[in-house]
Amino acid sequence: MPALTNPDHLARIAATLGEIALSLKALAPAADKPIPALSEADAYHWDGDAGVLMAVPQVSRVPLAMLKGIDSVQDILLRNTEQFARGHGANNALLWGARGMGKSSLVKAIHGDIVERRAEGFQRLVLIEIAREDLETLPGLMRRIGGEDGRFVIFCDDLSFDNGETSYKSLKTILDGGLEGRPENVLFYATSNRRHLMPRDMIENERSTAINPGEAVEEKVSLSDRFGLWLGFHNCDQPTFLTMVRAYADYYGLDVGDETLKARAIEWSATRGARSGRVAIQLVRTLAGELGKAI
Repeated sequence: MPALTNPDHLARIAATLGEIALSLKALAPAADKPIPALSEADAYHWDGDAGVLMAVPQVSRVPLAMLKGIDSVQDILLRNTEQFARGHGANNALLWGARGMGKSSLVKAIHGDIVERRAEGFQRLVLIEIAREDLETLPGLMRRIGGEDGRFVIFCDDLSFDNGETSYKSLKTILDGGLEGRPENVLFYATSNRRHLMPRDMIENERSTAINPGEAVEEKVSLSDRFGLWLGFHNCDQPTFLTMVRAYADYYGLDVGDETLKARAIEWSATRGARSGRVAIQLVRTLAGELGKAI
């Protein structure tokens, strides 16, 4: 064993072992990285695949005062969110109904309004957007933020489930009824075009094929029961639509007379076959372009 006593041989062996160690380290699976601490941002997007919260420096939203035609549901959701931001009792909320009537805009506007009024005694209120495809990672997100300072509204826009999907069962447990339960500093807000989050034919299929139709239907619709607030958004009439258009035009400083604006709004809604806040803002963008203004 003379090689083991030769300094040159020992140096080469040590170098070789060091290279092997580096190679093995490169081949080893990466350890799960802890989610970084929250920054000073008031809004985040949850990346379920990476398991990280990505700060959103500038939230795309409109002032709460701009939203017209949804006064009753606006008051209910604002009061619920204010209670939550003060550390009081509050409910998960499902905003359902007609397209383009301001469901997601209302959630973001209320969050922005409370953040601006934090001096009124509200705790830090953080809005976290989660994609429907990432709902299975929701338990991990809740464990992550459950111990953080502040109050968290997890927001899922356009939540719905199609035939064959079963992830709604896990969401039911997360919202209410699971062993862990929902952290006291977390609420879940969702928007959907469907009152029960599932297409009617999915529910009717269960009714027609199940051994006990009543129990099968209850299984499907019980998800929406986990939301303490059901807020319905319905298609607006023409006077409400005209009020929306006028409010948007005034906010962006468009110099358009009432009669001209009314005529354009009626024509615009007729060509679109709909009246809603989304249709109203689309008209106002067109008018702003015609007037040479950017909004």
